[in-house]
Order: sequence, then C-alpha cells, then structure tokens
Amino acid sequence: MRDLSTKPYLIRAIYEWCSDCGYTPYISIKVDDNTRVPDEYIKNGEIILNISHDAAHHLTLGNEVIQFSARFAGVSREISIPVTTVQGVFAKETARGMIFPPEVESNASQDETGGKEPDESQPSSHRAPVKATKNRRLQVVK
Repeated sequence: MRDLSTKPYLIRAIYEWCSDCGYTPYISIKVDDNTRVPDEYIKNGEIILNISHDAAHHLTLGNEVIQFSARFAGVSREISIPVTTVQGVFAKETARGMIFPPEVESNASQDETGGKEPDESQPSSHRAPVKATKNRRLQVVK
C-alpha cells in the first residue's frame, strides 16, 4: 500500500483551525518550475500567500496541489501550488502554525543508499553524511 504524505492533511487542519479562530491563514511557498504564482511577488525564491476565504476564491486544498484564484493589484490570477513546495502554514495574527521540513527527492535518496533503508546498526562513520540545511524563518508581511 502506498504511504500517503501527512502534509496536505496538516495544511487543511491548520487552515480550518485558523478559520475557526477568526485568524487569517497564510502559506509559505518555495517556488519551483511547477508553481504558478505572480513572479513579481516572489522574493528570494519564496512567496507568502493569504489563503483566507476573503482572499482565495474557489480554494481547493488537495493532496497534490493547492489551487485558487486571487487578486494581485486588482488583477485576478489563477494560482497553482504543488503541496511539496509548501514550507509552512500559519495564522497571520499569532504566527502560530506549522513549518514543514524540506522535502528530499526520493530518487536522490535511493541513489545514495542503493534503494535500501540505511542500516541503523552501522556506526555513524559508515553512513552517508546528512546534508545540513539552512535555518528557515517565516516572516509575516503586512
């Protein structure tokens, strides 16, 4: 059986929690070639979007893609965001929410381990080194 990602379920849960509390849900996106967002609002390869009921029309929080239409400087745009590019979801007013760890491509991890799970019984000096990632920080833009 295919192992489903928990990420889309957690995004929907935080979105619902924000809505129930009267908060404004925002998502942080790491833009890639499959992300359809207005280029002029991308900063350092990232964009933060308001996905509240008032801002995101026809919002679909799917398991693979988040889609909606929104107005940017008065112009309606169709937005499409792969769930894999979502870095976090949070309430604007409190900054409470969830940040997701960077996703690692499965092909790269299979190449390093030969398609096998790493053996935890091996000493750490024999395992492939874990790549360090930059500490990420979400910033609410008003």
